[in-house]
Amino acid sequence: ANLVLHQTVERIHVGKKYGDIPRGIFVVRGENVVLLGEIDLEKESDTPLQQVSIEEILEEQRVEQQAKQESEKLKVQALKERGLAVPRADTLDEY
Repeated sequence: ANLVLHQTVERIHVGKKYGDIPRGIFVVRGENVVLLGEIDLEKESDTPLQQVSIEEILEEQRVEQQAKQESEKLKVQALKERGLAVPRADTLDEY
């Protein structure tokens, strides 16, 4: 069965912070549904995470992704120095 979700919110987690981005209406094809559950609003308020603004969480996410990319570049460089080659992630689908 297909799902029509109204007043959807995308929640982005970065470290101990999170931000909610309102996304509106979503239609999800039934073949893409793996799990559906209900959020317990009472337990949600017990979370140790700090809610921040949309701008702040997007900036935190950008910084985190940039750090991961730099770390990945260092790993690839270290492997190249040792004579090992690592296939790029964008070429893995070709095999």
